[in-house]
Amino acid sequence: MKTSIGISEANRKTVAEQLGKLLADEFVLYTKTLNAHWNLEGPDFHSVHLYFEDLYEQSQEIVDSVAERIRQLGHYAPASLKDFIKLTHLTEQLKGGNNSLDLIKNLLGDHESIIEFIRGNVKEFDEAHKDAGTSDFVTGLMEKHEKTAWMLRAHLK
Repeated sequence: MKTSIGISEANRKTVAEQLGKLLADEFVLYTKTLNAHWNLEGPDFHSVHLYFEDLYEQSQEIVDSVAERIRQLGHYAPASLKDFIKLTHLTEQLKGGNNSLDLIKNLLGDHESIIEFIRGNVKEFDEAHKDAGTSDFVTGLMEKHEKTAWMLRAHLK
């Protein structure tokens, strides 16, 4: 059935493609957060392990919401690891060790990269592609990433 939501097919396709890149970034970040949770070592293990659990649960919700937004636009979400690796702006590799500081630095860098990607698309989604809904949606995601980045940064001081 045709998707008729007041946005042209060309604009919905372009937005869905950008959201596919965001979905790939979010999935890679989710996986890296799981890795941090599973492989963390050090004297602060317990508290940081619990914090990473909270982060990966939040991340999983974001992954699902981005995929659902793509579907709302009438397109299919990329859903294979091969697709995610091809589309992501992030690297799946962690740098450093399994201590909290190295893991937090890695996650912080990825959150900041996603913030920059979203910030670069917010205005374009609304103005160039006439999709205020997606613009609003990704603004909310950006705010979540900004809060997480702030908390990760505070841990590194």
